[in-house]
Amino acid sequence: MEHSALFTDFYSLTMAHGYWKKNINHRAVFEMFFRRQPFGNGFTIFAGLETFLENLRNFRYSADDITYLRGLKIFDEAFIDYLSKFRFTGSVYAIDEGSVVFPHEPLIRVDGNIIECQIIEGMLLNTVNFQSLIATKTARVWLASGKGQVMEFGLRRAQGPDGAMSASRAAFIGGASGTSNTLAGKVYGIPALGTMAHAWVMAFPSEEEAFRAYADIYPDKTIFLIDTYDTLKSGILNAIKVGRKLVEQGKNFGVRLDSGDIHYLSVEVRKILDAAGLPNVAITVSNDLDESIIQTLTNAGAPINSWGVGTQMVTGGTEAAFTGVYKLAAREDSTGKLVPAIKFSDNPEKTTNPGVKQVWRIKDQNGMAVADVLSLEQTSGAGPEPLSQDILEKGKRYSFWHPAADYRHFYHEISGSAECLLKLRMRSGEIKDRPSLAGIKAHVTEDLDSLDNSYKRLLNPHVYKVSVTARLRDLKLELIKNYLGDL
Repeated sequence: MEHSALFTDFYSLTMAHGYWKKNINHRAVFEMFFRRQPFGNGFTIFAGLETFLENLRNFRYSADDITYLRGLKIFDEAFIDYLSKFRFTGSVYAIDEGSVVFPHEPLIRVDGNIIECQIIEGMLLNTVNFQSLIATKTARVWLASGKGQVMEFGLRRAQGPDGAMSASRAAFIGGASGTSNTLAGKVYGIPALGTMAHAWVMAFPSEEEAFRAYADIYPDKTIFLIDTYDTLKSGILNAIKVGRKLVEQGKNFGVRLDSGDIHYLSVEVRKILDAAGLPNVAITVSNDLDESIIQTLTNAGAPINSWGVGTQMVTGGTEAAFTGVYKLAAREDSTGKLVPAIKFSDNPEKTTNPGVKQVWRIKDQNGMAVADVLSLEQTSGAGPEPLSQDILEKGKRYSFWHPAADYRHFYHEISGSAECLLKLRMRSGEIKDRPSLAGIKAHVTEDLDSLDNSYKRLLNPHVYKVSVTARLRDLKLELIKNYLGDL
């Protein structure tokens, strides 16, 4: 599917046009990272990479796009002709999608000519920011449920069709077991899940008849919605009456609660089911749930088997946006040498870490993550292949510094492993090996399991260390000093 290259911020095009007019199209390296954990969380789930790569591979200006740009009467015709033939030809490095990631570390590194790197900025950030936000929210919900069955029911409340599709994909990565979004089920291979709405029950002369009709049609997947009229005096009793016939046929059924005091009702419904000799009937709940409500119910021992979560999960709930940014890290000078670039700010947190970088994950002897470290990479002048400058090795002791380049640092001897996280994903515009969505989802579980529980608390999580090597810190301080000396 073609992805219109008009899907970018307009300033990307005006800057690209400016580069073109000034005959500037040298090699450049940009990095995408974020500055703050969403939801006050202790981790983020990196999502949207495969969507971004697919969109980038198909990033094109159609004939209609070119006509539109020409009609703006802003761009030179030669530049418009260049755009009409535009294809991304650079390389992309990225951390594995589904990884646990942290502020200030590059998630994606784009290496190409400066015009193509600039044009793709908006699409990259739009794709990765939203999916990372939703995947992280879902992981919080999933962990709060005790890694239970969480179903994504958010289509009707998502921000438009593309928001709904992206949210379904990201929620599945983050821990959801399925989606109510049928199109997402088809496109992404996510299990499509759903039962009945209150309208089904109300469309029949009685609740019992509605349940009986549904059980006749879907005897292997019957879940009764029992709160249309009265959960305890009507709904659960009619569910048992109809459900017994399914049990007699060697099948089973479930019930769902969508209103009222979920804790009280789930406990009472469980008592009634058990008293009726139906201990295997599962209880599903919904009704504007979020991770705080789910954790409260889980900690209280509410007998709930699965959770349907919609609005709070697919919109981000209390967090409107993810703070990902895209900054120039290095550029080619007039001699063909790649030189580091830095954005300086009075706010130390907004001063970028310069140069082409690698991200290392340091683990202890038990395979638990200890810290992430940013190091410099030296690249050959001929192309994007990296030759690592800082190699972190097991058994060696290092000083690691705070990314703000201040006095804060610690010494650490690597007792486990040191793994490079940024890997080649695209070369010359062609995507390398691609993982399955199920594989990405499994990687989330694996990475979360390597993270101490103190980082996974909903409230006041421990802050994971993201540091820089002494060499990178020295470079940053040197460039800051040079900048201040020029003022």
